[in-house]
Amino acid sequence: MSSTFTYLALGDSYTIGESVPLYENFPYQAVQLLRANDLQFHAPEIVARTGWTTDELQQQVTATKFQSSYDVVSLLIGVNNQYRGRDPEEYRQQFEALLQQAISFAGGQASHVFVLSIPDWGVTPFAKDRDSKTIAQQIDHYNCINRSVAARYAVNYIDITPGTREAAEDNSLLAADALHPSAKEYARWAAQLADAISNKFDSRV
Repeated sequence: MSSTFTYLALGDSYTIGESVPLYENFPYQAVQLLRANDLQFHAPEIVARTGWTTDELQQQVTATKFQSSYDVVSLLIGVNNQYRGRDPEEYRQQFEALLQQAISFAGGQASHVFVLSIPDWGVTPFAKDRDSKTIAQQIDHYNCINRSVAARYAVNYIDITPGTREAAEDNSLLAADALHPSAKEYARWAAQLADAISNKFDSRV
């Protein structure tokens, strides 16, 4: 008898898909791709909100009643820490705590946890009056932090940041708000995530 897998997505506006329909965010698109690959997944459970920093996500995680475990957990968080000018070392500590919880939610299986890098919003029209070079440097610093923490815990790391910078020349990668990704851009993240997840599961289960 085949199994139906569970997926928990933790994050902020990039996880809920601000400015696009729910079914076009990357967790939902990833599940659709997995189903097309004969891997049966429930709809993703999403704990995310636009504007959340690491500590705000942590507060909601603490207040949420979760299932005993999930087959897949993704974590994408940090852009609002950077946007608000928060201390990167504070981010390191809070991101690590969230990642530890993500692994726990995945039943202790680090190989079933997927960290996505932080997109570069500095290339968007929303940021036209800001210093895009400084934003890029800060985003890169934050991503160095989450990549190193992810490596230490042996979870999967998906670097979506270079692709998000293509929005500087391709407006089709942006939603109508000229800040958040479009469904087209989320589809690229979903494809990377679904491929990585598929490698962890046998569709014949």
